[in-house]
Amino acid sequence: MGTQASQGADFTSNLGKVYTYYTGGFIGFVLFIALLEQLGVPPVYLGYMFVFFTIGVYALIGYISRTMQVSEYYVAGRKVPSFYNGMATAADWMSAASFIGMAGTLYALGYDGLAFILGWTGGYVLVAVLIAPFLRKFGAYTVPDFLAARYDGNAARICGILVLMACSFTYVVAQIVGTGLIGARLLGMPFELAVFVGLVGILVCSMLGGMRAVTWTQVAQYIVLIIAYLVPVVILSTQKFGIPVPQLTYGTVLSEIAAREAALAVPATAAHAAPFTRYDPLNFFGLIFCLMVGTASLPHVLMRYFTTPSVREARSSVAWTLLFIFILYFTAPAYAAFAKLEVYTNVIGQPLASVFTNPDLSWMRSYGRPGLALVTLCGAPIDTLQATLAACAKLAPAIPNLADTTPITLRMFAIHNDAIVISTPEIAGLPYVVAGLVAAGGLAAALSTADGLLLAIANALSHDVYYQMIDKKASTEKRLIVARVLLIIVAILAAYVASTRPDDIVAMVAWAFSLAAAGLFPALVMGIWSKRVNKQGAVAGILAGFFVTLVYLVVTRYYPWFGVEYLGMVSNKNAVTGANLVDLVKIKAENASLYYQNMVALSHPMANRVGWFSVSNISAGLFGLPVGFIVMYVVSLMTPAPSAEMRKFIDEVRRPRGKTMMEEKTS
Repeated sequence: MGTQASQGADFTSNLGKVYTYYTGGFIGFVLFIALLEQLGVPPVYLGYMFVFFTIGVYALIGYISRTMQVSEYYVAGRKVPSFYNGMATAADWMSAASFIGMAGTLYALGYDGLAFILGWTGGYVLVAVLIAPFLRKFGAYTVPDFLAARYDGNAARICGILVLMACSFTYVVAQIVGTGLIGARLLGMPFELAVFVGLVGILVCSMLGGMRAVTWTQVAQYIVLIIAYLVPVVILSTQKFGIPVPQLTYGTVLSEIAAREAALAVPATAAHAAPFTRYDPLNFFGLIFCLMVGTASLPHVLMRYFTTPSVREARSSVAWTLLFIFILYFTAPAYAAFAKLEVYTNVIGQPLASVFTNPDLSWMRSYGRPGLALVTLCGAPIDTLQATLAACAKLAPAIPNLADTTPITLRMFAIHNDAIVISTPEIAGLPYVVAGLVAAGGLAAALSTADGLLLAIANALSHDVYYQMIDKKASTEKRLIVARVLLIIVAILAAYVASTRPDDIVAMVAWAFSLAAAGLFPALVMGIWSKRVNKQGAVAGILAGFFVTLVYLVVTRYYPWFGVEYLGMVSNKNAVTGANLVDLVKIKAENASLYYQNMVALSHPMANRVGWFSVSNISAGLFGLPVGFIVMYVVSLMTPAPSAEMRKFIDEVRRPRGKTMMEEKTS
């Protein structure tokens, strides 16, 4: 045990050197792959090398970081420097949704997609000001731990676990879906098998070392994902404008896109830079608000701030997190713009037959093959020219004089949002090594977030349920065995769900923010900043906010006869042929391709349905959050006030100086 601790101290004191060597080694590996590509090594073998080398390195870090100490397993011994904790938190945060989906969402939504960037980054301001330093001062292992201590008992703990499970499980399923998509593309294997290959990578990072292993793995994964994200867009910016800073050339690209859209007669309501065409102002700012508050409430994000040595380091850790996230989010709009310009330049206007004959368009066949279908023509996977022509014939008379020489139009072409980032290097004709690098970055993003989410779920079950509520006398060894077994069970269950490729998973991930906002934010904020809120109010507020949000989500998603419509083109709902959900169902029955085109035009994410008061389904926290606050406060006023001891506890939590309030055993 002592040897392990000294090794950990050695590692911590040499972090700069370790990760400098690691970064240099990774760059050297990428250059080696580029050399192999020039020597004619087939891309499929290069893809295998990217996947297995990167996962192998993460596995090695996880193995080296193995531990049998409780504090190391749950909170990395509370000795992670703020700089590296900021980097690990950024990797934990920038999931497949951020790395793969953010630029894709901006590609589809244009200006309105900025709501995601503003909401997700703004949430860290709330984390820094209202929550993270105070949770660190308390010294909890998990968010439900804090709720149980502040609200005097296991009732609040159970409510916190309920919200945590609802938010985290669907989120982790989406990350495993992301690993499956990348694995299927890089390895050429079926998606269902690629999901379980990704699962192995997730488990080897987190199972043996818990938070300690996940932390150092996530730092390594951040380095990979940020290099992978920047390289292609920097190359494109340099090639087109001679300036290797894509953020500076972003405006010029937008001008070129606007010119192409004018030439293609793209309606003003679908223009890339037009504001409030997919979201009206209510839903645009409502989404920003829900994502901000949801970000400040997600358990897998908050638990990262339990790992810093002090309250002061927790605060500076949030600042570092914002910086590291900013680098990617400041690049995402430019990435989306360059991707759209490449599609307009290299795809739109090409003859249909060229998809099957032109080597520069071979990427369309790779991404559009049946079974993957991330790219489609006329609403159908790309299999043969005859099959494509048959699919396009269903759109007649929209496509007059259909033939293999018919040019591809915007109406005919569709690319899944999640394919934008990983396909852009191939769309632009960059070397395969760049495409492989981007895919490796997406894999790192998915693995890092999946590790954090699985750890949040397993820790809640093993620490909050098993140790705190079932067997408080459990030995350290038994506690860690239970944690690891639960981690494996949850991971396998999540991988099984992911292997079915559930249609609703993108929507359900967006739901996580509203559910976390309504279920946890009032309890956390009032628990720190109000001495009057008691356990009865907390339990009532958590349940009220959570279930109001859940009911709105379920009703607007699955029971459309309650007057639900797609948000679609809000400023002109009839701009697309049938914005009403019932009309779309009829169109689907009569003409599948036309239905598909409506769905593409109505934009991703698919959660874009509105119900009462025209609030989008993914902004459901607008209902649950105020309900949670109001119910919590009113019920607290109607019941006895917290004890003097509890009020003293709250004062101590707010005080930045002093020892950690909850001292834990170290072995």
